[in-house]
Amino acid sequence: MSRTLLRWICTGATLGSLLAATTPAGADPAPGPGARPVADLLSDLQRLYQSAEEASETYNATEEKLKAQRAKAADLQKKLARARASVRDSRGDAGRMARQQYQGATDISPYVRLLLARDPQRALDQGHVIGRVAAGRAATVRRLVGGEKKADELAGAAKKALDAQVALAGRQKKQRDEVRGQLKEVEELLAALTTDQLAALRAAEDSGTADAQRKFLESGALSGGQAARVPSRQGDGALDFAVRQIGRPYEWGAEGPDTYDCSGLTQRAWAQAGREIPRTSQEQWAGLPRIPLSELRPGDLVVYFPKATHVAMYLGDGMVVQAPRPGARVKVSPIAANPVLGAVRPDPEGTAMHGYTPPKLPEGATDGSDLGFGGDQTPGASDSR
Repeated sequence: MSRTLLRWICTGATLGSLLAATTPAGADPAPGPGARPVADLLSDLQRLYQSAEEASETYNATEEKLKAQRAKAADLQKKLARARASVRDSRGDAGRMARQQYQGATDISPYVRLLLARDPQRALDQGHVIGRVAAGRAATVRRLVGGEKKADELAGAAKKALDAQVALAGRQKKQRDEVRGQLKEVEELLAALTTDQLAALRAAEDSGTADAQRKFLESGALSGGQAARVPSRQGDGALDFAVRQIGRPYEWGAEGPDTYDCSGLTQRAWAQAGREIPRTSQEQWAGLPRIPLSELRPGDLVVYFPKATHVAMYLGDGMVVQAPRPGARVKVSPIAANPVLGAVRPDPEGTAMHGYTPPKLPEGATDGSDLGFGGDQTPGASDSR
């Protein structure tokens, strides 16, 4: 495939402009999708999906940042409200102090009173009280000044937090529109194909996956007694949850309970097992301990593509549970259905459980296309985001 074609695919060009860009000047227009070789169509489709998933994971990361920023802004607003209430109280105290001082004003200082007193001890006692009153007044002034300064600082921080929230919301909207545009490209490509052409595309996909799986297993990447390896108790809980989601639709940006994207499924599964992990596949790859593929145990996460834009949960025996692509459903797939980047373990300190029984898979767990087309997995599912 030419670099020009790849560049247009990855930047989300329309299908018509993509075909025009690859047609030499003065030549007849390139044939429509139905006339192109199945291998080329499959390659285009895979690249479009990968690009869309990368954009989707970027959207998810921004969504997490936006959630955190909203929480930060709300917290600052609460602190600012408390600080302003404290300033009002301090101003009230200062006002009362000023009125009392004005009403009880005298030109005779406490020290002169002490010198003129008939009872010096009593005067000393009164002086002590006067000193305490003076110290209290000074403290009131300090509270007022400090409270106003703190309120000003919090007001500035709250404004910055709100500005950052607005900027993130704008970035998220742009990323959402980008994902929608790229998924529309997929829909347009698939909509231009006949049923027979879709079937041929599906057969090419299945053949490619089977070949990739065979080569992956023959490479010895999963050597080391895979069949005998068992998960930790938390890993078992995460895997059990993931298996129970089989058949639920893929939806980009979704974290359950009815729909999932790839990292939404893995995050929710591990959360159900009592372990919080990052939201996106890229954050999971960057933030969780990495392990050799030869040490994979059920419940571990397998990360795909050079930019870590897809993730699945290891089931065992060279298979994974995953939310594959838009239009598809959560299913069991060969581990090599996508190019493997590596693996991470959410609970590296977890010990292997005793008496492990692999989860029972529902009927049709491996059915359906990993690329999200064919049968009841037709493109064009509505997206309300």
